[in-house]
Amino acid sequence: MTTSAAAMVGRDADLARLNERLDEVRAGAPFTVVIGGEAGIGKTRLVREFERGLPSDVRLLAGQCVDLGSVAAPYAPVKAALRTLVADLGPERVLEAAGPGRPALAALLPELAASDPEAAAVAAPAGVGAATGQLHEGIAVLLETVSRERPVVLLIEDLHWVDTATLALLRFLMRALGSSRVLTVLTYRSEDVTRGHPLRAFLSEAERDRWVERRDLSRLSRAQVRKLTKSLVGEPPTDSVIDTVFRRSDGVPFFVEELVGLDGCRDEGELPDTLRELLLARYERLSDPAQALLRVISAGGVRISHALLETVFDGTADDLDLAARESVLAGVLTIDGDDYAFRHALVREAILADLLPGERARFHSRYAEAYETAAAAGTRRLAAEISFHWLGAHDAARAFPATIHAMREARAAAAYSTAAQLGERAIGLWDVVPEPEQASGMTKLELMGRTASHLRNAGEGERSLALVKAALAECPRDEPQYPRFLRDKAMDLASVGRPGSIPVLEEALEVLGERPSELRMTVLIVLAGRFMIEGRLDEAVDTAERALEVALEVESPRYASLAANVAAVSRASRGEVEAGFAGLERAKELSHGDGAAMLRYWVNASDLHFLVGNYAEAVRLAEEGLEQARAQGVERSSGLILASNAVDPLFALGEWDRAAALIERALALDPPGPFGVYLQRARIWSILWLGEPVRAAEQLRRVRPTMTEIMEVEEQTRLSVSRVAAEVALAAGDIAGAWRDAKRVLDEPEAPLPGYGLPLVWVAARVVGAARAGAAERAGGIPDVLAAEIGAAEPALRQVLAGMRSWPTQSIWAAFFEAELAEAPDGSPGSDAEAWRAAAQAAAAPTAPGYLAPYALTRQGEAELAAGDRAAAKVTLQSAFDLALSGGVGAVRDRVEQVAAAAGLSLDGGMGSGRAKAGAGAGPGIAGTVAPDDDVIAELTARERQVLELIAEGLSNRQIGERLFISGKTASVHVSAILRKLGASTRTEAAYRAGVLH
Repeated sequence: MTTSAAAMVGRDADLARLNERLDEVRAGAPFTVVIGGEAGIGKTRLVREFERGLPSDVRLLAGQCVDLGSVAAPYAPVKAALRTLVADLGPERVLEAAGPGRPALAALLPELAASDPEAAAVAAPAGVGAATGQLHEGIAVLLETVSRERPVVLLIEDLHWVDTATLALLRFLMRALGSSRVLTVLTYRSEDVTRGHPLRAFLSEAERDRWVERRDLSRLSRAQVRKLTKSLVGEPPTDSVIDTVFRRSDGVPFFVEELVGLDGCRDEGELPDTLRELLLARYERLSDPAQALLRVISAGGVRISHALLETVFDGTADDLDLAARESVLAGVLTIDGDDYAFRHALVREAILADLLPGERARFHSRYAEAYETAAAAGTRRLAAEISFHWLGAHDAARAFPATIHAMREARAAAAYSTAAQLGERAIGLWDVVPEPEQASGMTKLELMGRTASHLRNAGEGERSLALVKAALAECPRDEPQYPRFLRDKAMDLASVGRPGSIPVLEEALEVLGERPSELRMTVLIVLAGRFMIEGRLDEAVDTAERALEVALEVESPRYASLAANVAAVSRASRGEVEAGFAGLERAKELSHGDGAAMLRYWVNASDLHFLVGNYAEAVRLAEEGLEQARAQGVERSSGLILASNAVDPLFALGEWDRAAALIERALALDPPGPFGVYLQRARIWSILWLGEPVRAAEQLRRVRPTMTEIMEVEEQTRLSVSRVAAEVALAAGDIAGAWRDAKRVLDEPEAPLPGYGLPLVWVAARVVGAARAGAAERAGGIPDVLAAEIGAAEPALRQVLAGMRSWPTQSIWAAFFEAELAEAPDGSPGSDAEAWRAAAQAAAAPTAPGYLAPYALTRQGEAELAAGDRAAAKVTLQSAFDLALSGGVGAVRDRVEQVAAAAGLSLDGGMGSGRAKAGAGAGPGIAGTVAPDDDVIAELTARERQVLELIAEGLSNRQIGERLFISGKTASVHVSAILRKLGASTRTEAAYRAGVLH
């Protein structure tokens, strides 16, 4: 009987592609190949051929996902791959190569602790997801380090059984692996990835990643089936045989092998009628002892070690060897090192399905007992396997403590999602096992609380919230857990972007009373943070000070530092900037070097320095914090916050490329909700100011829905996103849309945070000025009611602006506010050259963002042209152009060239008037509007052409009226119509676009 194909058929192109990717990886660019296909299609055969052909300098790290039902053992395939590396290099070298991630790696592989007890003793970093981040970072650093010596192929098979922790790690590695020589190869069975399977989202993301390639293996053609059949039987098959095999196999290679391997396959009457009979055909031809062995193995999984099999098999060692040898020769089992594995998972599943209920439970009991013995004697964590097998044995009483233990093991390995699943399993078993409190060492409410915490750390805020609500429904108000659940409910509400956390926290404080405790301390800190985020600064300061008192009393340096941090930032935000900086330094001192507290210090200190205009110091602090995050092994997780903090000050310093690289790198690592919003906002804003308004609008349209929830609960996000959205709308000439976002600065229940409110007040003034200047009419018009609302908003905006006068940069933004609305005699808003000269002087301050100076000079040059001062305008526009060019402010540079070209001015280093972007087809921009088509001039009436000629002479509306014997107001109406029809933003630009000035 033939047991396997002599040659792989129909996969040459796939194999060649894998080898090509390996060659590319050698150059230092990591890559991932995901291989999918139905059962039996040849995924395993393909990767085995690839393995056999690997050059001797390539290190293979392989792992296989384990089928343990709905809750798989955390990191099982990853641990198998890493243990290969440990066996090859030794534990000391592996821990050394992991860098700051040593403690997390030792927690994942407890056997490493013996070689580095200090690493095992290091506490995991604090903060949601910090421990997971350190583990992910440690594994990434480990792979990057070892791949410098030899290229690495990381092979993970059977992702359809993957645990969520492994999937999260693979997602991280796909995005985070830097310059390294790592080829990751993943396989999965496509028909098992049904709706709701976690792998579906992973595969969708992979399709969008340019460093990932998906390859779906197809069925064999008739010619390929013929070739495969010939390789199996050793002679050319007849057409009748090929017809039969091709029709019955549907071109699936494994089925072809099984059909050809059957005696009498040439006679269709001898073929099995069903797929199940085909899969069991080889099995049923074996002896009874061999079948008994295979039944035992099927209950254990796809792969079983010889040592484990000796424990669970009830025959002698000789019986086992004889049965195993027979099964291998029959092509049912294969040998892989010390393991026995089914030649195909389909065969194992068919045998497993054929087990009687009694023997299935009996086999699971044997496995559970064997794993318990192994766990007691060794260092490996096997509680998930024990829990699975006791459940399979229908022994809930023994499954329950194993499940609790497995939950703790998953938590220790930072596999929060798996820990949560196990916690939910334990909750389900609680009412069917005897004395669950004694078996678990906790109450049911405590179990619900821990499970909710694991869900929160896994990023499952909605599920955590639902579980906390269920716990509150069962929890009496006088139960000690009650205020803890209230705190957790508030945290979950905030994490999913829902309002209502503050009253829940206030209720928790009411229940706790005034007695100092760690729980009261954390509730106060969370409440202070919510007050700060919602802009209720006085309450934030008061609450943070109360939290600080409790933290000092219970001797908690971390929380004392965090409380002082919140108080400091809140003080600064209400205008007490010096007190804010002093408070941050106190927070730094109180931390006593605590990693989590120091990271929070660097985040808020760098942010505050940016908001007050100390851009270089903001970047320095962010980079200092990033270095510390690197030292803690969380550079690519918690460090993302600091990376995002460096982006805005880099923009202000004109370092656009450096900021863009940080944004793209951070977004590639899939940062959590708020930080993803911050980065997307920064990216869109930079695209706009670099001169691509259409692309900026498209990006905003795509991500705006994801920003809404965060905007509802975070004032700084609400204000900063509104600013960007308003500027994008302005650039497109959408005055109504711009006002819809800009007026948010007037809608805040409290005074807006100055660092974010001031730029938005300036943008709102731009909207008011544009509406008054007639830009709204050029864009197609806005309702009279809305025009009146915008026009009447100036006093309210001035009041908000005055309320922020204590902020260090207020005078800069105030100068721009005034310039946007100031009118030259008989001019429109924004036409006063002196006001723009003052704004340009304000923009020369070191605390002003670098993009403001060229913008102000551009507007000053336009105003000078409108006043007829061409000589001054040329000098001003040249300065604006030079600053925009050197500072990388593409939108302003483009605008300067438009204005200069329209006025017939030649700029040194510019495109020249003949090539200006002000012509037909030009797009909208920061300060411009869409240019008219060439035939628009023909639409001017005779009177409008007369007015246009007088505009070219530099006459004011009053002078035009006197010359044409009409009122100045009528002349103004004609001027507005001319501007609208020509798509011009100034009178002089209109004249030159129309060609009446040379």
